Amino acid sequence: MVRYQTLLSAAFLLIPRLAHFAWRVLGNFLKNRGILLAGGVGYNILLSIVPLFALLVVLLTQVVDEQHLLNVLAVQARHLTPAHAEVLLEAVRSLLDSRDVIGIFSFPVMLIFSSFAFRMLEDALAIIFHAPESPHFRRSAWVSVLLPYAFMLVLGAALLALTLVVTLASSLNTMVLAIFERELPLASFSEPVLNLTSFAGVFLLFSAIYKVLPVVRIALRRAVVGGFVAALLWEGVRLLLVYYFTNLSFVNAVYGSLATLVIVLLSLEVGAIILLLGAQVIAELERNSRLGLPWHVDPNRQAITRID
Repeated sequence: MVRYQTLLSAAFLLIPRLAHFAWRVLGNFLKNRGILLAGGVGYNILLSIVPLFALLVVLLTQVVDEQHLLNVLAVQARHLTPAHAEVLLEAVRSLLDSRDVIGIFSFPVMLIFSSFAFRMLEDALAIIFHAPESPHFRRSAWVSVLLPYAFMLVLGAALLALTLVVTLASSLNTMVLAIFERELPLASFSEPVLNLTSFAGVFLLFSAIYKVLPVVRIALRRAVVGGFVAALLWEGVRLLLVYYFTNLSFVNAVYGSLATLVIVLLSLEVGAIILLLGAQVIAELERNSRLGLPWHVDPNRQAITRID
């Protein structure tokens, strides 16, 4: 009985603190024009995603089978634009069909367009985190220029590794089928495993964004926890978006031929809102930590006792 009362009193103490913290996060997010920033990030992701996917496919098909690579890419596209992933894949295939036309001058242009999303995201996070005016919090111009390409290189390496695993599993399954006339026991779970791997990829990408892109130093544990929560929230929202745009939405009736583009852009903007909201939560926690205050205390209403 005593333990139950203790838990109840702890819950009554925690819930108001969580509500106050959530209200503070939301207020500062809106003050930072978070919705506007998310719109810019979503638009730049839309600009970047097709050339980025096309570049990765063109480069990686020198190493792996193109069909296996496109199958893996289809799963990633469904996690990025849940309602109309096939539109992105069709655009990538069209670009691949005309790869011979793409000359040496077009390649740098596509590379620059592919980096737009990361550049906009870096600018948005700079506004969210409010880096103090100090030489310790300034980033070299060269680092800012090269960071997007570093992220693209890591994404390419991850896509290559995943495609190699899929190719190896497919070849092994074909060999077992030819010898024993039966498939591998896990062959039927290939798509769920790919989806789980894609979720892990989103989690790692979000965590890396929270840890690396902000100019201020972010604790690793906060970046990892924030990345996991944001990825989990996006997974739930992604499923809701698929259901909504498939069964309830009247976007097609309103926008006609532009409906697909609008739906893709809205999906990307929702994902950007989730990502930036997670960044705002981390920014509030980091600010309180620097000022020596508990997480639930509003620094604007509390006397500052310590500044690191």
